[in-house]
Amino acid sequence: MVARIIRIREAYNWMLANPDAKDRQVIDIIMSRNPGISKSSAYSDLSILKTLLPELSKNSRDFHRWRYTEMIMETYQLAKRRKDTRTMERAATSYAKHTRVDLEDEMAMPYDQIVVQPFVPTMDVTILGLKRIPNAFDYIDKLSKELLADNPDIIDVEAEEADLQEDKFFSPLTDKHDDEDD
Repeated sequence: MVARIIRIREAYNWMLANPDAKDRQVIDIIMSRNPGISKSSAYSDLSILKTLLPELSKNSRDFHRWRYTEMIMETYQLAKRRKDTRTMERAATSYAKHTRVDLEDEMAMPYDQIVVQPFVPTMDVTILGLKRIPNAFDYIDKLSKELLADNPDIIDVEAEEADLQEDKFFSPLTDKHDDEDD
């Protein structure tokens, strides 16, 4: 199972690097990079990839932005090697438009102009739309005495030190597994 997950992850990464690849190419890559994998297993992996791909690519807009930037930079480099200034200029213009360097930088948030809301603490529950309890403090005292009669430990609870085993749970990750405490 672990080998299959690694195989699918590798194929997924290859598909991201080669978004225009055909199914047949993906199958060939899976089989060539994993000797001993049958064609049916490779097709099964491809099926899983096609199921997972939309879920894993929810942020595909960011991927496509990155991919566009890479393509434009590659185009610019090729044009530069060929000394094709017209294509270089178009690639640079496209890059500037894509990265929005032609626009002014956004203004910093004027935190000094934000008005603090005038919240005032109150004991009036009608502000929340609740009914007022007549003699609320007397009611609280009466309810506390009733509950204290049934459970005398409620008011006077001692604090206990937590047994977290911090050295075990917060230790640096290693490749070794401690099966002693399981």
